[in-house]
Amino acid sequence: MDHSPDIRKIAFVGNYSPRKCGIATFTTDLCESVALRFPAVQCFAVPVTDIPEGYSYPDRVRFEIKEQDLDSYKRAADFINISQTDVVCIQHEYGIFGGPAGSNILSIMRNLNAPIVTTLHTVLTAPTAQQKRVLEDVVHLSDIVVVMTAKAAEFLKTIYKIDEGKIRLIPHGIPDVSFIDPNFYKDQFGVEGKTVLLTFGLISPNKGIENVVKALPSVINKFPNFVYMVLGETHPNLVRNEGEVYRLGLQRLAEELGVDKNIIFYNRFVSIEELKEFIVMADLYITPYLTEEQVVSGTLAYSFGAGNAIISTPFYHAAELLGNNRGVLVPFNDPPAIAQAILSLLQNDIERHLMRKNAYLAGRDMVWPNVATRYRNVFGEARLRHPMVTRRKVTMKPLDMQQHELPAIKIGHMQCMTDTTGILQHASYNVPNFSEGYCTDDNARALILTVLFEELEAVDPKELLRLGTIYLSFLNYAFDRTTRRFRNFMGYDKRWNDETGSEDSHGRAIWALGTCIARSAKPGFQNLAGMLFERALSSVVDFTSPRAWAFGIIGIHEYLRRFNGDLLVHNARQALAGKLYDLYLASADTEWPWFEQEVTYCNSRLSQALILSGRWMDNGDMLNAGLNSLRWLAKIQTSSKNHFRPIGANAFYRRHSPLPAYDQQPIEAHSMISACLEAYRTTGEITWYNEAWKAFQWFLGRNDLGLSVYDSQTGGCRDALHIDRLNQNQGAESTLAFGLSLAEMTDTVNTLENLTAPQPK
Repeated sequence: MDHSPDIRKIAFVGNYSPRKCGIATFTTDLCESVALRFPAVQCFAVPVTDIPEGYSYPDRVRFEIKEQDLDSYKRAADFINISQTDVVCIQHEYGIFGGPAGSNILSIMRNLNAPIVTTLHTVLTAPTAQQKRVLEDVVHLSDIVVVMTAKAAEFLKTIYKIDEGKIRLIPHGIPDVSFIDPNFYKDQFGVEGKTVLLTFGLISPNKGIENVVKALPSVINKFPNFVYMVLGETHPNLVRNEGEVYRLGLQRLAEELGVDKNIIFYNRFVSIEELKEFIVMADLYITPYLTEEQVVSGTLAYSFGAGNAIISTPFYHAAELLGNNRGVLVPFNDPPAIAQAILSLLQNDIERHLMRKNAYLAGRDMVWPNVATRYRNVFGEARLRHPMVTRRKVTMKPLDMQQHELPAIKIGHMQCMTDTTGILQHASYNVPNFSEGYCTDDNARALILTVLFEELEAVDPKELLRLGTIYLSFLNYAFDRTTRRFRNFMGYDKRWNDETGSEDSHGRAIWALGTCIARSAKPGFQNLAGMLFERALSSVVDFTSPRAWAFGIIGIHEYLRRFNGDLLVHNARQALAGKLYDLYLASADTEWPWFEQEVTYCNSRLSQALILSGRWMDNGDMLNAGLNSLRWLAKIQTSSKNHFRPIGANAFYRRHSPLPAYDQQPIEAHSMISACLEAYRTTGEITWYNEAWKAFQWFLGRNDLGLSVYDSQTGGCRDALHIDRLNQNQGAESTLAFGLSLAEMTDTVNTLENLTAPQPK
């Protein structure tokens, strides 16, 4: 069906050449094919860039998105809207967009005026909860979603419960090549007179190339002139993280098996014109992938459409494409089966050439001009389905309707405050003060922050690994195996100033270890943190400090996110939550719904711990106590001008006494933010998010003095708000309080609550 509303301008969002990845190649080919097929339509690209130096993009690229910079996604949406774009075509793949599970793309989609057609390059059968939420939101925000295989469409309907009427099936596009004899180009590549097996694409361990190498001895024994050509660079991300370990391992394997003379590694990312010649030169093509999860493979589609005789493991796309004698399927991780399939095809010319012909004829519908036409029809359909088919005006939102803008994440001052031992406690202005040494409290906070940044994918992972290793090592050294307690204060001379740290510092360490166990993706971190957590937890139950109980409960909750079946830890939470709730019942009344007769420091953590415990222990009374105490605390910490005013640290707040206004500490703002976000996640009530945002604005200047406590130049945070000035020192506690606040706000705004909750004002 040809849908023909007027389409004059299309934006293609995804990676783009010369970036070296399959999505970049696909987006470039699709954009260029639509532009060539429909010259009256203006096509432009909005690529995602993953390296600081960027790429030398062609003129087709009009706007560049920085992968981890959320603001650039929002600016991209504004640019597309201002450009009066008729349709936006998004290429969705979790790994190309920033944020957890690639959730930053949602910031564009929510702000676009034009209809959206999204091509889904990955549809997982066993997604994480976060991946599932992101994909469901992507589909919800799209007018139409395109998949490339019937299997992917089936998964969308059965696993994600997507309405079939929103799904369109368009095959992966391929270049149009002639059906010619493979020997035509062999002399050009120095393999004349040889039988060539080809694999191409970015090289990585999931491609299963080692299984083909292991199959070669049996093949070469009967066909000595057989050559296996591996065409393509190692995946850039793999090179950045591991170098050429995988490729070198393949080369060593070939040498050990005595087949190194029969393997050619062509370590280049070739142009599409070169690729065509490589494909038609091959007698056989193989995709030996290791799992069935891949629902689409561009390399398989290219070879299929060129009329290669194909051998493949039965991943979803191959199982669908190679039926009806259009290819050969072999089991996963089975070199003997690969060898047998190669030998069978080489020994049966009639079968091999028939297979080639069947594939080539079936692939004619997949050539790019035909695929471009089908996309153009879907674009027209999306325009008709969209609520406003006429061109929409770009509307500038008033301030109270805009999404909250958060500062960029900066770790410069955190790096400055950290040496090879740990993060230093204090600073003179923004210069580390060595004389005050280190403490467990701050290194625990710093470890939590590195883990949260790791989840947000907002900081160089190598730097996070370096910093996190330092902080976790400090906690490991601080733990006394004999007393099962953490020491707290260490001098710059690396000598401990206390034999046993405070109960609060021990509780914070438990909190950091639980977070590391639950959220870090580094097995070494998880293992060490797990050992320390197990040994240190028993002490907390005997503590008398309510805040140590609260910190312990928060750490326990983090731990149980991953190991919910640990009965010992469940019992510890029950004991600590019971103590905290009993304290509340003994002190609270209708006028003073609080845990003690004094409001001191880290106050919101007490409420947060009860909210967590009440929610996950299914104790409504406990939950209500946490919410009521937090509601009261938010009220007394709100000024007459409706900005956040934390309890001052000079005297604290005693019942029947005046509220102390100074000195206001960053740690109180962070505690309030964390507790209110927990209340928001628990109740879904937007007022709690607004309370968190109010407290966050305290850092940015919405406070009694109208001064920014956060230093946007250094990424640090001033230590306090005095009655007449800022404390200009930027110590670890204050800097980490801001960093943790920013990480938690960013996580909430960009990944979790934004997926389901209404936009906060």
